[in-house]
Amino acid sequence: MDVFDELLRGVRGRGAVFGRSVLTPPWSLRFTDGAYLTLCLPLRGAGWIVPEGGEPLRVVVGDGAIVRGPAPFVFTDDPADGTGTGRADGVREVHRGHLQDATGAGPVAVAPDGGPELDSPTVLLAASYDVQAHVPQRLLRALPPALVVPDEEDCAPLRGYLEAQIGRGRPGDQIVLDRLLDWMLVCTLRDWFGRPEANPPGWYGALGDEVAGPALRAMHEDPAHPWTTAELASRAGVSRTTLAKRFTELVGDGPVAYLTEWRMTLAADLLTRPELTVAAVARRVGYADAFGFSAAFKRLRGESPSAYRREAASAAGTVETAVPTG
Repeated sequence: MDVFDELLRGVRGRGAVFGRSVLTPPWSLRFTDGAYLTLCLPLRGAGWIVPEGGEPLRVVVGDGAIVRGPAPFVFTDDPADGTGTGRADGVREVHRGHLQDATGAGPVAVAPDGGPELDSPTVLLAASYDVQAHVPQRLLRALPPALVVPDEEDCAPLRGYLEAQIGRGRPGDQIVLDRLLDWMLVCTLRDWFGRPEANPPGWYGALGDEVAGPALRAMHEDPAHPWTTAELASRAGVSRTTLAKRFTELVGDGPVAYLTEWRMTLAADLLTRPELTVAAVARRVGYADAFGFSAAFKRLRGESPSAYRREAASAAGTVETAVPTG
């Protein structure tokens, strides 16, 4: 399994999509839904992303913008007053479930050259992602507060198709839009991590290394296997010393320490599934019994698996039931 695929497999949009929004200057939309990530795709016109406490970023047709939450941010035509506090019309608040209400009156948009573009509305598509799971957060934590990936020509047909699907009223429209936006999110992230200004985690770059890469992929493909440094080194065709040195240089931890941390990341997500006992979770991440697993989990996470499970259930607003540990 590709590691990038694995880390983003659980990231899904949940119906937070703009319809055709006609935004007449002066306009400012303040996103306050507290989403972990928000994907913004201008289909017409242009605007500025203003993250809280950050520098404005220009976004034009064809670009993909991602804002990391949960802090609010503003999408505006005027970065000089991105908060909207000094404007006569103020700022429109955008909450989850009310995104399609963020429409203005009039057909004026901001053109790519900064001037008005008559008879061409600014149209924005946006999707929010809560991303409660720990596995994708390993990658997403490396993102800046906001980023913009410049226009990619191969995305143009999909953008047109996305706009055409809005408001058609066909069964399953929302699912279609969600999945198309998921696709755009993954492509935007992949393109971002390939850019020189990105700062990906050490393991991301190590995936392409001829020494560390095979060991990383092996651990991700079968985390429950009782891997040793010697066995991982054999995957790369090098000595244990060579693997340990190269792996630590690129990733920041040795192979065994990385494997333990990766197993506990997987375990944190598995523990949110009430049908799995602690012992079952332990076996899935390579521990023969719940005791050794519990000790490792507490050492890295600062609390026992049972305590983590209770807190996760409470945070999700679910009613916890007794779950056996054997």
